[in-house]
Parts: sequence; structure tokens; C-alpha cells
Amino acid sequence: MEDLTQEEWASQLAKDDNAVILDVRTDDEIAEGIIPNAIHIDIYKGQEFINEIEKLDKSKNYYVYCRSGNRSGQACAIMEQLGFENAFNLEGGMLEWEGDVVDSE
Repeated sequence: MEDLTQEEWASQLAKDDNAVILDVRTDDEIAEGIIPNAIHIDIYKGQEFINEIEKLDKSKNYYVYCRSGNRSGQACAIMEQLGFENAFNLEGGMLEWEGDVVDSE
């Protein structure tokens, strides 16, 4: 797992053809908006979260975020334990995100 600053995360993501953006916040939190093209899997769902993560393609590069960067860090650690090689945590999460946000519809 690697913690990336907002700038590092955005610039690395922009150049990554193998990227998947993963939002691990709650349903209530994503109602406030989501980073474009992100998939949403709530880390608080416990085993259901792990089951959903297990379905993902381990060969992709995952850019993971939450509200502040704590849960996404935990998600990256879980993903590494499950065999994902590239999980990048967004430091500061949505609280510090200055990029695009869209409705979670």
C-alpha cells in the first residue's frame, strides 16, 4: 500500500490505464458526491465488503478513498492481505479532495 497526497494521487491516476477508483465510504457519505467513475463498496459492511473486494480484478491498480483517509488505508491493507499488489490510499480523503465530484446516482 502506498499513501499518496492529493496531487500524487490525481497525477498518477491520470496516467494510469489500468486504474480503478474505489470509494469505501457509507451510503450516507456518498450521497454528498463521489469522484467520477468510482465504484462504491462500504468498508463498514464487514464480510460483505471482503466478498465484494474478492470479486475485483487483482491485476488492476486501485485508487482508494474515504472521508479522511483512515478507512481507505484500512481497505488498502485488507486488499494487500487478499493479494492485491497495487492499492493507493488518498491521504486526507474527500475532506481535502479538490478534484471533480459528481452525484452518486
